Amino acid sequence: MYHRSVDIDQVKYLYLTPQLSALEIGNKLGKTVWQVIRFMKKNNIPRRSNNATRRLQFLRSPLSYSKPNKVSYKQKFLQLAVLMLYWAEGSKANKNTVDFANSDKDMAKLFLKMLKEIYNVNTKRIRLYLYCYANQNPDSLIQFWSKWLSVPENQFTKPYVRQDFDERKSQKMLWGLVHIRYSDTRLLSQIKSDIGIITSELSK
Repeated sequence: MYHRSVDIDQVKYLYLTPQLSALEIGNKLGKTVWQVIRFMKKNNIPRRSNNATRRLQFLRSPLSYSKPNKVSYKQKFLQLAVLMLYWAEGSKANKNTVDFANSDKDMAKLFLKMLKEIYNVNTKRIRLYLYCYANQNPDSLIQFWSKWLSVPENQFTKPYVRQDFDERKSQKMLWGLVHIRYSDTRLLSQIKSDIGIITSELSK
């Protein structure tokens, strides 16, 4: 019988300390996931919720970015400048996505440069979202931003075209406004942590 060949303490340890899933425990012990689940029920070992399990699996999955151990002085300056810019201008609404919006083409380029050089993000996961007015051509603007930021047009999501435009406002945003987005909870947390370190050091 299954319960005679496996130590209860071993299953408890694997489930609670390295926090393996029932499937992972089964793979480690040469059992099926259903055998592990039945064993846990029979021995009154409480199981995690599905949300908790998914959270643990997410945290153990490979990162989509990587910070280099060493950066040049120029890169440190880039990180400091752009993180302070993100602290002021970055979206605070989305808790899962890095989202920087600006109509200044140089600021947008610097932000993207930081994502690539300081955090080594997966560039295929970058998404751009254009905001413009009805008197502007969204296709032409997407072509401009695609070329300026070196991001393929297929990584742009559907643009938002505002109909109640003000001629003066649209003239201030000649290229519209672009959102640079990277959906990764852990990268967002990393950026917030790095901002916290910088602001803490500067406030001393």
